[in-house]
Amino acid sequence: MEISMKFKTADSNSQGIAVESEVAPLSFTRTDAFNELEQLIGLKQVKRNIAEVTAFSLIQKQRSHKQLKVCPTALHAVFKGNPGTGKTTVARILGKIFHDIGILTKGHLVEAERADLVGEYIGHTAQKTKEFIKKSPGGILFVDEAYTLAQGGEKDFGKEAVATLVKSMEDNRDNIIIILAGYCREMDEFLNSNPGLRSRFPVQIDFADYDREELFHIALQMYKERDYELSNKCRWRLKSKLEEFAKSRHPHSGNARYVRNMVEKSIRLQALRIVDREYLTRRDLMIIEEADLP
Repeated sequence: MEISMKFKTADSNSQGIAVESEVAPLSFTRTDAFNELEQLIGLKQVKRNIAEVTAFSLIQKQRSHKQLKVCPTALHAVFKGNPGTGKTTVARILGKIFHDIGILTKGHLVEAERADLVGEYIGHTAQKTKEFIKKSPGGILFVDEAYTLAQGGEKDFGKEAVATLVKSMEDNRDNIIIILAGYCREMDEFLNSNPGLRSRFPVQIDFADYDREELFHIALQMYKERDYELSNKCRWRLKSKLEEFAKSRHPHSGNARYVRNMVEKSIRLQALRIVDREYLTRRDLMIIEEADLP
């Protein structure tokens, strides 16, 4: 994805008259963090959405410098998708991107879920939620399975956590980004449960399930990162297993998590197969055979 931007700044000439001069191109696509995002397998629309949000933020900053009207730049987001579709990974990279371009001062990711935020008695929830908020200025607070905060009924303390999060968004408007994540249908119901929530989270990104080819390449990448290789028979068997998985999976099946578990299991089975050999070559230590696939 090629996105680069040149801006002009006002300087003065020898007569003191303001003139515009070009400055170096400002291109978030050349940052290490954006390159890390681009290296992720699949997620084409997610990457496009992240590029749009980042470009929008940069342009609003430039408009402000030129005394032009600026659109609201609330960057709080909802990430919707099944487990293992890359939501947490993308959130972590997004923090780095926003840090690189000066939107966030730190760019770190603080992860939380219901058990971290919801207490056991009145006032306890606000206290617990505020503790996580205190860790987040300059970065992103990522709340996974956020819809569970609204599933406990009228007397559930989850609503107190939501109210505390909303207040923190107002109090730390320019120094914290909150991302709520979870399944598509459940997150839509969660946003509809509170009339003010949807407008406070203007960025909504859908994470699609990986198709069979993407799952296969994710597996190959995982093996490569761990210094393992697949035999030809193993490659075909792996492709067949992932094709079968893609056809029959259900929303909780895990996507990339399923692949990671299978990769790690096969590595353990390979170790069991070769551990009693008296002499092991470099290839013996690296190769995953068809029989090693769980």
